[in-house]
Amino acid sequence: MWIKTIKGLGIFLTFSLLLINCQTIQTALENALQSISLTDFKANVQTLSSDEFGGRAPATPGEEKTVNFLQQKFAELGLKPGNGDSYFQEVPMLAMKVEPTAKLRVFKKPTTLEFNFSQDFMAWTLRGVEESGFDQADLVFVGYGIVAPEYNWNDYEGVDVKDKVVIILINDPGFETNDPNLFNGKAMTYYGRWTYKFEEAARQGAKGALIIHETAPAAYPWEVVQNSWGGTNYTLASEDNNMSRCAVEGWLSLEASQKILETAGLNYADLKQKATQPGFKGFSLALQASLHFKNDVSHVTSRNVAALYEGGERADEVIIFTSHWDHFGIDSSLEGDNIFNGALDNATGTAGLIELARAFTNLKQKPKRSFLFLAVTGEEQGLLGSQYYATHPLFPLAKTVAVINIDSLNIWGPMKDITVIGYGLSQLDQYVEEEASKEGRQVNPDPTPERGSFYRSDHFSFAKQGVPAIYFSPGVDHIVHGKKWGLEQRDKYLAANYHKPSDEFDPNWDLSGAIQDLQLIFKIAYRLSEEATFPNWNEGTEFKHLRDQMMGIND
Repeated sequence: MWIKTIKGLGIFLTFSLLLINCQTIQTALENALQSISLTDFKANVQTLSSDEFGGRAPATPGEEKTVNFLQQKFAELGLKPGNGDSYFQEVPMLAMKVEPTAKLRVFKKPTTLEFNFSQDFMAWTLRGVEESGFDQADLVFVGYGIVAPEYNWNDYEGVDVKDKVVIILINDPGFETNDPNLFNGKAMTYYGRWTYKFEEAARQGAKGALIIHETAPAAYPWEVVQNSWGGTNYTLASEDNNMSRCAVEGWLSLEASQKILETAGLNYADLKQKATQPGFKGFSLALQASLHFKNDVSHVTSRNVAALYEGGERADEVIIFTSHWDHFGIDSSLEGDNIFNGALDNATGTAGLIELARAFTNLKQKPKRSFLFLAVTGEEQGLLGSQYYATHPLFPLAKTVAVINIDSLNIWGPMKDITVIGYGLSQLDQYVEEEASKEGRQVNPDPTPERGSFYRSDHFSFAKQGVPAIYFSPGVDHIVHGKKWGLEQRDKYLAANYHKPSDEFDPNWDLSGAIQDLQLIFKIAYRLSEEATFPNWNEGTEFKHLRDQMMGIND
């Protein structure tokens, strides 16, 4: 009898110890969550977006202030340098600025059309040369400029564009038709992104590539094009000095495009409709164009900031938080306010990294896996810093569990939902769903997939290499004002402040919504850190075979 009593007592003690241990862990997690500070977050957003930081452009005094500020904050929290003995990863770039007096001239005898820089077109070169352009080059319309064998689509088939200038529609045919069987329907594919279109034009041998701007399919107004490409442009340096790129890349305003096409005897609306039809092929416009500009070019070095919170028994396995610290700096050609402070985009996300680091360093016991807090440069110039890291990783990609990207946090207050850009692509969704449900929150996909947000932030650089990556965006269903109001706030910001000097810190922002999201992100990341498994992309996604190959998974 006494043996049974002792065994029962042992079981009771074991159960009690497990219960106490679980309660201890839960208490530690709650303490860590509560250490995410609204006061500190607000102060750091205000500092990073202040005029003193000069718009945080790469390779400027604003970068120096920004990266040193981040290094100091991470060091104060006890994080280790993420790159050996350094908190910085150097990113070699070319910095280029085109003279704003350039003119685009289009000829069809006896007519000559002349277009003004900024007002009618934006153009630049990513080649490391002091002058660039084209002279009497043939203009070729190539529809959406897409070569996509999986969709049986080739806008370049049968047309010679070598040393010519191609004119291209923005987005892809699915957006214009809203046909779910054409590309990805309303949701933009990577083929709709301007980055792809310039890359494909270069592969086809084009001398120049000009994209027709329209607000709806581009997802932003012409002012964003002017502000995004009107100052200094950056690209990653390459061994060939980027001579494999087109000599000229750029945008045409809708009004300028219509004039050009009318001169060729074409109607823009009709032409766009024809370009959405399967089997469309590019053709010559029987027009020539000339454009020459001087290019102030220099080799510069920018920096990613990398801070490591080292884990325990599986410290070699890393979860990466990414957020871009850069914005557009100062545009001296603008009258009045000419500083692009980038408060929402992306001082909020960068300050969010600091708060997540604070939460993890407040845990009583280290998580099993390590965390890398990676504030990257050059996102606004085409995901340059994250692209550089993804192709020059500080930690092996095969040991990288997941990437969690934060690009613009919630400034409108607590929401009933959370948005996951790329929802449905990876097994990371399950972690989000389970943790969000504990808070009574809904997980929703991007409400405006036609804007192509999945291809426009730093997680995509890792996805292209095969690493499962997720991008959190604010929810839209406000706990007081509802979903319609939430969507209206997003649209107002996009129209009034996105990539404009007016993206400034506002003391009236309700940043409690940002704290709500950071706490949810912390819970998801902590769960990932305690597991031994590696999440993967879902079947049928374009990235899964890359991850399988990386991890040695057989088909």
